[in-house]
Amino acid sequence: MPEPSPSFERRGRLLRRGAAFLVLLAVAGYLAVQYVTGGTGAPGCAVVSGRGDGARYEFTPEQAVNAATIAAVGTGRGLPERAVTIALATALQESGLRNIRHGDRDSLGLFQQRPSQGWGTEKEILDPIYSSGIFYEHLVKVRGYTELPLTVAAQRVQRSGFPEAYAKHEPDATLLAAALTGRSAATLTCEGRPGGTRVAGPDAVRAALARDFGRLESTAAELGAARATPTPSVIESGGNTVLLPVTADKGSDGGRGVRERGWQLAHWAVANASDLHIQRVSYAGREWTAGNTDSQWRASAAPGGSGAGSGLDSVRIVTTH
Repeated sequence: MPEPSPSFERRGRLLRRGAAFLVLLAVAGYLAVQYVTGGTGAPGCAVVSGRGDGARYEFTPEQAVNAATIAAVGTGRGLPERAVTIALATALQESGLRNIRHGDRDSLGLFQQRPSQGWGTEKEILDPIYSSGIFYEHLVKVRGYTELPLTVAAQRVQRSGFPEAYAKHEPDATLLAAALTGRSAATLTCEGRPGGTRVAGPDAVRAALARDFGRLESTAAELGAARATPTPSVIESGGNTVLLPVTADKGSDGGRGVRERGWQLAHWAVANASDLHIQRVSYAGREWTAGNTDSQWRASAAPGGSGAGSGLDSVRIVTTH
């Protein structure tokens, strides 16, 4: 059998190297897509059960921002945690908690609402504040919705072709709602790796708070009027720090205490950390810092556990710049 020629061997080596290079490119491309879209290797968030039963849900920063918005709109309307759970489970099923511009027929947004069915204009539906609000408007018209099985309550709003699909998201939605309404303390964390497109800094934090919670009160003198509303106030904003006072939310169903309100704001800040380049959040003697390998809430670094953000009366948010 004749020996292969040197030129044939060279071509073979070049082909093998080319194939290996293409494989490397494919792997690199896959990892890049996964990073951007929230797959394996993406900067992540997690919420755990406050009961210590090991329940856990992992999700992306994009999903965290949308979940925090849905919860803020719900509590801002004075609705109970059950309403927020139903809304989150619905958005998990309909869009995976992503504000998508496509769907079945003309369905759009977090809840896959259809302009042709009277849910609003395309622009309105793609606004998470509007789409969350219009979902809650329909939900509260469902008689006894807090007592109904989640899938039944969601289906009476959505009229989906897959009415049983919402039920499988209830465990994850329950964990998210407990954290994002503030009932479950220090249970939501994110890596906080900067990745958003918004301009970072205290002004961006203030704008995002206004987006989710409504009009901001800008001075301490206005706090008297703010106490009866769910709108957070900024009493200090300087350098790279925003300080939010925490008062009981009297407008919600049955009222929520100071501690729950504080943890809602603290978890909201962590959920928005990547987008707004938030470096540190402090509340109730606990502190979350971006970039920790385990992303845990730890005892506050303030000496003796004192200082703004270490008690129940304020949440301190520190941005990277």
